[in-house]
Amino acid sequence: MKIRNIFLSILVLFATTSVLSAAKTMRVTLQLPIKHSLGQNWLEFKKLVEKGTNGEIKVVIFPSAQLYKDKQVPGAVGSGAVEAGSALMLRFTGSVPIVDVVSLPFFFKDEAALRASVRNGSHMRSILDKAILKETGAKVLWWQAYSHNVYLNNGKPIRVPADLKGKKVRTYGKILGWTVEQAGGYPTIMSGSKQFLAYQQHAVDVGMTGLSAVKSRKLYEVMKNVTLSYDSVIEFVAIINNDFFNSLSAKNQKVILDAASVVEKHLRDQVYSGEDKLAKELESKINVVRLTPQERAQWQTISKPVTKRFIKATGELGKEVIEAARKDAAGK
Repeated sequence: MKIRNIFLSILVLFATTSVLSAAKTMRVTLQLPIKHSLGQNWLEFKKLVEKGTNGEIKVVIFPSAQLYKDKQVPGAVGSGAVEAGSALMLRFTGSVPIVDVVSLPFFFKDEAALRASVRNGSHMRSILDKAILKETGAKVLWWQAYSHNVYLNNGKPIRVPADLKGKKVRTYGKILGWTVEQAGGYPTIMSGSKQFLAYQQHAVDVGMTGLSAVKSRKLYEVMKNVTLSYDSVIEFVAIINNDFFNSLSAKNQKVILDAASVVEKHLRDQVYSGEDKLAKELESKINVVRLTPQERAQWQTISKPVTKRFIKATGELGKEVIEAARKDAAGK
């Protein structure tokens, strides 16, 4: 009897070990806290994937830059050092300069145009996703809406371009820097995680970020004003190492892609339906500045040369991606 029990135990242990070895772990590197909308987005993805694959894929999320800093994410995922992660779209500009199209000021005339251009299968997105995969080895699973761009400062609120003249401005991308230069300011590229300390120590005069970051990073503790310029959009991408993805069964690949499609829509709906609510919520912590149509028109005027500069810098491919976005917005 004892021999039989020992034999059964060995069989159970063998079966358990086989199941565990068959399971794959997808580690996810995330710059933001798990409570941030991007963190919650990954949690929803995790639940869908683990349930859909019956535990064959285990998703483990490392938030708050525990594994890699934001600028390291594209390389880490592309090389396979980590299986997946969230990266600011602009972190790919070194290898794929055309991704900067999303930062062109007032390029997307409204939310409908933006949604049409960034949806899976759109002309613009197809060009960008393929270029990212080709140049980095990272496959784009879905685009993660973050929010619109806003300005932060102390003292007199930023309302018109002239308010940036002579000021040192924190930016998070080259195109954004060009916009600052058009207004007479001095751009300084800085990662999101360094903002709080930089503002606290007055390393810069003005900040650029997304409205959600004002709350999640508690930037209202070191800045007095937030200007809802909404002149450009901030997009992250959820990426996966292409070799890792190809190593999965066709069934589990489909589960991942289906989950990505679901969580992409949920996040975008949440972000753009909640910005007004978030702005009102922040009013008790920071002075929220809303631009008049006349003030916004001044920003649009000084921003026009930025698009021309982008085309000159990116050549025919830049023209192609701009035209693609315009076709998407027009429903062509």
